Amino acid sequence: MKKYLLLFMLLPVLFFSQKLSKEESGIKKFQQELNAEYRNPKETPLRGDNFTNFKEHPFFPIDRKYRVVAQFTKTENAEPFDLPTSSGKTKAYQEYGKAGFILDGKPYTLTLYQSLDLIKQKKYRDYLFLPFRDTTNGKETYGGGKYMDLAIPKGNTIILDFNKSYQPYCAYNAYDYNCPVVPEENRLPVAIRAGVMYEDIYHH
Repeated sequence: MKKYLLLFMLLPVLFFSQKLSKEESGIKKFQQELNAEYRNPKETPLRGDNFTNFKEHPFFPIDRKYRVVAQFTKTENAEPFDLPTSSGKTKAYQEYGKAGFILDGKPYTLTLYQSLDLIKQKKYRDYLFLPFRDTTNGKETYGGGKYMDLAIPKGNTIILDFNKSYQPYCAYNAYDYNCPVVPEENRLPVAIRAGVMYEDIYHH
């Protein structure tokens, strides 16, 4: 009887461990794909010696704390607007919804956007763009903030996994790329130590 009871008690723990390992393997896959993209001469934003010397991105240690389930609220009757970019130009976006979440016991809200150019393409029809800034910018991460790619959720929640956040191409090549500037409403007053770090990636 005791053996069965112990097994019954361990089952949730085993299930939870498997679930976590699946989430972590997804993050590892994201890291591998990002490194592969930067090593691919057809996709990389790196040029010259920066490309030649690139090994891999430095990442913060994977932290489950930065994988949050957010309450999603779709924005009704959103008007298109011009989002400023790093080159001083603009790109057309519209607000798609809000994601409210708790981190370290405090509530935060981020706005999710759709690119009006990208949604014309079938493969990006469900794509959502989440640019954000936090207090690591300019120190441990790129000063201009970071991005996250998401898909339109089917219900009223959406998972924000900051472990899968990355830096815009402009962090590595400001001359060839025109990157959306993070809106003021998406500035977080906390440190998000997850995802890609900003170090000397070329000789890491």
